[in-house]
Amino acid sequence: MRITVTENGPYIVAGDVPLVRVEILVNEAGESIAWREAEHLEPGPRYRLCRCGRSHTKPTCDGSHAASDFDGTEVAANQPFYEIAGCVEGPGLKLHDARELCAEARFCDRAGGLWNLVASCDDADVRALVEEEAALCPSGRYVVCDAETGEPHEPDFEPSIALVDDPAMGVSGPLWVRGGVPVIAEDGASYEVRNRVTLCRCGHSSNKPFCDGSHIKAGFTDA
Repeated sequence: MRITVTENGPYIVAGDVPLVRVEILVNEAGESIAWREAEHLEPGPRYRLCRCGRSHTKPTCDGSHAASDFDGTEVAANQPFYEIAGCVEGPGLKLHDARELCAEARFCDRAGGLWNLVASCDDADVRALVEEEAALCPSGRYVVCDAETGEPHEPDFEPSIALVDDPAMGVSGPLWVRGGVPVIAEDGASYEVRNRVTLCRCGHSSNKPFCDGSHIKAGFTDA
């Protein structure tokens, strides 16, 4: 399984990677609280996913990137997560945070913010919320680790790609790559293989190929 970024073109997905559609669920206060799997797609063992946001056959590519002169230049730093992430320490836990990977899914906003909650995670309920909010983050911006062993507390994912829908914002979000599917840059270099990352599919990210939340401002939808 692998995802290859092509020069100013689509993502080439090989290895029969499952493709699903998921939605962000919110509570009465409008806070992101959970994921709902909405649809299983069957694109085949090898398929092309739109990266420019202009395809008429989304989520697949129809060649619109060529006609629109899409600039898909990769600008993200190809560095290991722990080299770019800051660290917030709390009782028994460390929260690693790579802000530039934020896909604006907003799971970290509940109860005053994940970054603030860490200081109080000696309380069992707060600790559980810290673990939950970090695990729900699709981009892997947040990783909670044991303070003593450094062992990350990661959700268990089977390899797959999820098309994110964000009904509360009225937009479609990124490609949520789960379960350690390798992402290969157009120059052939491999990005760090991670349990969860989000790839831009609206064409507006300033951190390509990764999502930076620009789909919200752009009002992107794959309808």
